Amino acid sequence: MNDAVQSFLDYLRDNWPELLWIVLAAGVASYAASRRARVRWKQHDFLDRLNVTLTTIQDGGLRIRTILEMDCEQIFLNSAAAKTIVNLARKTTEQDPLLPIPAADSWQFLNAVLNEISERFAAGQIKRDLGLPVQRGEYVLCLTCERAGDIRTQKVRGMLVLKSLLTSLPKEEPAYESPHHVTRWKTLQQIALQFQKQPERFIEMEICL
Repeated sequence: MNDAVQSFLDYLRDNWPELLWIVLAAGVASYAASRRARVRWKQHDFLDRLNVTLTTIQDGGLRIRTILEMDCEQIFLNSAAAKTIVNLARKTTEQDPLLPIPAADSWQFLNAVLNEISERFAAGQIKRDLGLPVQRGEYVLCLTCERAGDIRTQKVRGMLVLKSLLTSLPKEEPAYESPHHVTRWKTLQQIALQFQKQPERFIEMEICL
């Protein structure tokens, strides 16, 4: 038996209690993580994901389209910030779906999401800078976690809405592409009121195409 093998066996003999503890701890952690993942899947709880949707009303119909979806840590670039967002999402209510972000932190969180959206539409800003014809729109962004109605999955949702729509929602209820979209119409009505009362919970951005 060569020296390397003998040294390894001696190490195992002298340290087996610690090594056994490490293996057991890793196994328990792996089992717990797997169990949490199964529970979350059954409960449709994906609050560590941030989904940004463009919400609009066209031809009398409510339209909801995904712009991006990423893990919260990818957007906020900090595990503590991502955990804060998840915890705030759990505090939303049916009456107020906006995340209760403290006013002092609101811009920082919202700006992180704005930057991800802006990156996807950067070409429009370059075209505009070059004097090329572009179409521009002024949008409002806020972070929500809807609790009302038949919500299929629980996620942090960045709602992107034309400012002109949010400040002048039609009084009549729109047609829905899916019955559970009635929740988004209620959310639109709620955040339209909040935009007037607490504008610090929102951030405005310009998009060019």
